[in-house]
Amino acid sequence: MDDNYKHPANEKKVKFRTNTVGTKKENIKWVVFVTLFTFVISSSLSIISSTLLEDKNIYISFIIVLVIILIGIIFDIIGIAVTAAEEAPFHAMASRKLYGAKQAIKLIRNANKVSSICNDVVGDICGVISGVASGFIVIKIASATSGMVQTLASIGITGTVAALTIGGKAVGKTIAMEKCNYIVYKVAVILKFLTGRFGFVKAGTREKNKRK
Repeated sequence: MDDNYKHPANEKKVKFRTNTVGTKKENIKWVVFVTLFTFVISSSLSIISSTLLEDKNIYISFIIVLVIILIGIIFDIIGIAVTAAEEAPFHAMASRKLYGAKQAIKLIRNANKVSSICNDVVGDICGVISGVASGFIVIKIASATSGMVQTLASIGITGTVAALTIGGKAVGKTIAMEKCNYIVYKVAVILKFLTGRFGFVKAGTREKNKRK
């Protein structure tokens, strides 16, 4: 070893700036909210999915599982796109008063919360429910078959669900990174439409817009 080599521990420590995301109190409230929200949603969806699968044949049950997987992949794409998107282009769009531009800025500024809901809450819940749903299908096949057919069917279904989930999210991550700004804008447009459609706008904001 070279005598002039200095171990990094002996060198001056490199200091990195810490990015502060909200206050400690806000972060604690957010963690508690996400935990309770996840519990309620996952419990509700588990009951709904098990009820839907109970009286359905194997083919319809498998379609339901595919839909659940697709929902998880879509929200995973949204969560990644929001964290990768750039805020600057949307300021230019907002200055031209383009539809949904302000919502896009809000999404990016709250990227940690949006990605937490999309990736952790919805994504993980869909993963758990799709696993439970595939278990229902395996049980149905087990009751109708026996021996080697039963074993191969259970392995095939479990493997297919896992492969579609992981493979779909892998493809989705690439799409999210390549078209992050486009995806965020489309999500913002949908949110703008929904908030206006169902009246999730404060009365004061409406009055200001009318005066303008």
